[in-house]
Amino acid sequence: MSIVEQKAKEMGISIPKPPSPVAAYVPGVKVGEFIYTSGQLPIVDGEIKYKGKVDTGISLEEAYEAAKICALNCLGVVKSMVGDLDKIEQVVKLVGFVNSSPEFTMQPKVINGASELIVMLLGDKGLHARSAVGVNSLPLDAVCEVEMIVKLKE
Repeated sequence: MSIVEQKAKEMGISIPKPPSPVAAYVPGVKVGEFIYTSGQLPIVDGEIKYKGKVDTGISLEEAYEAAKICALNCLGVVKSMVGDLDKIEQVVKLVGFVNSSPEFTMQPKVINGASELIVMLLGDKGLHARSAVGVNSLPLDAVCEVEMIVKLKE
């Protein structure tokens, strides 16, 4: 078990197998020492756990939890591609999309769910550049979607 997975276990969470793609794409692509994950939804056991828009049916706290699930699914993609999360040198960038009402402006607080979890699991290797974008809708009515770019150790 990798150090990252051991840390996750101590936190009471596990790194899932990546969800099956919901359209015509692959979960991730490795180019040189980088992995680019496709956007991951808050899917648990094949189902979207959080659906709807933040601030009109979904609370900020629920959306934060959804972003954590998305981040775990991103790590699941990386693990499926390289076998060991300890091969991560740095999480370079995280991009989060938040399904939100036009009045909602706290997208960064939602995507903090993903960012803070990544840093808790990876320490300084988890510090990353980031974008948090509000959108009108997301696939399958998911409340958020997260993708990441990860640099692997050479």
